[in-house]
Amino acid sequence: MKDTAMHLSAPMQRFVLHWGEMGARWGVNRSIAQIHALLYLADTPMHAEDITDTLKIARSNVSNSLKELQVLGLVQREHVMGDRRDHFTASHEPWDMLMAIAEARKQREIDPTIALLKECAAMAAEDPDTPQSAVERLQRMESFVSNLTDWYGQIRKLPQGTLIKLMNLGTRIAKFVGG
Repeated sequence: MKDTAMHLSAPMQRFVLHWGEMGARWGVNRSIAQIHALLYLADTPMHAEDITDTLKIARSNVSNSLKELQVLGLVQREHVMGDRRDHFTASHEPWDMLMAIAEARKQREIDPTIALLKECAAMAAEDPDTPQSAVERLQRMESFVSNLTDWYGQIRKLPQGTLIKLMNLGTRIAKFVGG
């Protein structure tokens, strides 16, 4: 069988390995993160066999990881003329990656937390055994997380150029809001 491994220079290897480590710290399977890093660096779409050969990981792991990356919105399937296999690409725009990761984490972690906080706050308000201070703290936490999520939703709708300008302003933005 022909080796279809993509050549990774030393800095590219280091990036792929580190991205895998960071993914593991963020709660993402190491292979998923490494595949994402590889596709981010790739100049052309890659098929699963290329990825398997390059990263030396099991084909089944590559298939499952590609499915997960597609669900997260970090990888897209592409077709290449004359090749029946599916090929995959990742956005080469870091901002798009950040937004996809933030949205996936919000759906997986924040949305269920808000639902639980609302439920706990409502139950606590009706429960005579729950101290009023605990009721108020649960309500404040639910309000805080909901407001933060609403703010995120508003920020997410802004054009990328505006977001980058806001980010570059840093603490200088306090001048505009009177802080």
